[in-house]
Amino acid sequence: MTGPAAPGGTADRTPVRRLTVLYDADCSLCAFLRDWLVRQPQLVPLELVPAGSQEARRRYPGLDHRATLEEITVVGDAGQVYRDTAAWIVTLWALREHRPLAHRLSTPSGARLARGAVLAAAKWRGAQRQEGRWEGTVYRRPDGWTYEAGRGWAHTAPGCDGGGCATG
Repeated sequence: MTGPAAPGGTADRTPVRRLTVLYDADCSLCAFLRDWLVRQPQLVPLELVPAGSQEARRRYPGLDHRATLEEITVVGDAGQVYRDTAAWIVTLWALREHRPLAHRLSTPSGARLARGAVLAAAKWRGAQRQEGRWEGTVYRRPDGWTYEAGRGWAHTAPGCDGGGCATG
């Protein structure tokens, strides 16, 4: 795999030896995929860095970090930047067991299928925001959230331990 297509339509012939995947650490789907990626055998090493983090800003000061929180962004070791469908395809290309799939998805008909998967993930993320289940943040213990297997998430507002909060 080489860098992204140049404006004239030809591909940059710079080889890719390492990829950094910028992912939304506060998105449950993104965190699940990050965990899945680190378990996969890799032909090209993947580094997973939270999008918009200080580390991402330090490494890539020229990126639009707000945009990296909205769509998957992958950066190659020679400065190649892949976004959206191309980012998913290049990430699969880096995985030993999924490289053949990446090659199929890089064809015109495969790219339509990949684009559909990207749009479905974006729609799911958007629904999580609208329904108030995600809103761009995760359930955090300091905010009063606890998880119990079999019961799920429960919330106790900070300062209300032991039922000591007044109800209105």
